[in-house]
Amino acid sequence: MSETNNTTTEASSSTEQLPYTWTQTLQDCTLTVPIDTGIKGRDILVDFKKEHLIVKIKPGNKTIIDGKLHKSIKVGDSTWSIEESKNGKAMVIELVKVNQMEWWSCIIVGHSQIDTSKIEPENSKISDLDGETRGMVEKMMFDQRQKQMGLPTSDELQKQEMMKKFMAQHPEMDFSQTKFQ
Repeated sequence: MSETNNTTTEASSSTEQLPYTWTQTLQDCTLTVPIDTGIKGRDILVDFKKEHLIVKIKPGNKTIIDGKLHKSIKVGDSTWSIEESKNGKAMVIELVKVNQMEWWSCIIVGHSQIDTSKIEPENSKISDLDGETRGMVEKMMFDQRQKQMGLPTSDELQKQEMMKKFMAQHPEMDFSQTKFQ
């Protein structure tokens, strides 16, 4: 089993014992299932459920996948198609994740797993993040730069500003012996 880092931030797993190979991004998982060249779309049954996936080839009623998904999917957004592959034909199944902020360690519960801690996602642009997340990331980056330069972090600057205002509002108090940290 192996993990790779492609341009689409993918973790990949391919093992001989599984009837498919798969890749993932934070948003979706893509399964590739090799099929015989004579198989047509009408010969395939794919049943997407929020937490379950069934894939069958009708001639011979051969079950390819029938199991509980590792995590929930968006059924209405998940799709499948037949494509030409290096070795003939393949069914490509796109599973759109409900939680698009986590990596999956496997597709079907009980199938072999990958170590998601070894996934190295590509750098994303701060502009791609929602407002709240973007603000948090910018604050963390600012604080990191400040620490590297030996300067106060944003929280420390905020505390210093509050103390300056307090001192200005209370000139009768003597702060000369006070040490601020």
